[in-house]
Amino acid sequence: MTGTDHDARTEPLRVAVTGTPGTGKSTATARLAERVDAGEYADRSVDELEGVALEPGRVDVAHLNDAIESETLYDDVDEERDSVVVDLDALAAWVDEYVAGTDADVVVLDSHLAHHLDVDSVAVLRCHPETLETRLRERGEPAPKAAENAESEALDVVLGESVNAHGTDAVYEIETTDTDPDGVADALAAVLSGSRDPSAGTVDYIDYL
Repeated sequence: MTGTDHDARTEPLRVAVTGTPGTGKSTATARLAERVDAGEYADRSVDELEGVALEPGRVDVAHLNDAIESETLYDDVDEERDSVVVDLDALAAWVDEYVAGTDADVVVLDSHLAHHLDVDSVAVLRCHPETLETRLRERGEPAPKAAENAESEALDVVLGESVNAHGTDAVYEIETTDTDPDGVADALAAVLSGSRDPSAGTVDYIDYL
């Protein structure tokens, strides 16, 4: 993450944590928040915010899929795919209001749609399609939907959208297939502290296709 004078900012840093459903976004971001609040990353500074450490209260995680459901931020329900058609303008407005109301210095936006929003950087969680498909089936997703998401992951769909929207310098690809939530939380903390370099295209699942 590139350095920015904290005093020049008028609102918290926005970091999207995105990825195909099943890559572990909500679990990892929840674990990140728990460990920040426990002071486990207090020795690290936020790369883009001069003088701001990853101390308790500094990082706020918003699980956007929960807000989409509770605030009805969607236009329609796709019964066939068992999903909703999200109103991205309404979601963006909700995020703006949420960010304006937080006392944190960093807001982490967790959702497979987070990269479609106005953010400072994007962490894209990746998972091997076979593992991803198994995870989705185990949590009750229909077989066709699980297979569709696995193929999307193999084709780098979310990664490509993230790079197209924000550029390679703002995107951080994180492999999660064999990494536990604490390991992914460590990787996210490294993104925030600047000890992890931007990366896109380092993960390859072409063998799945």
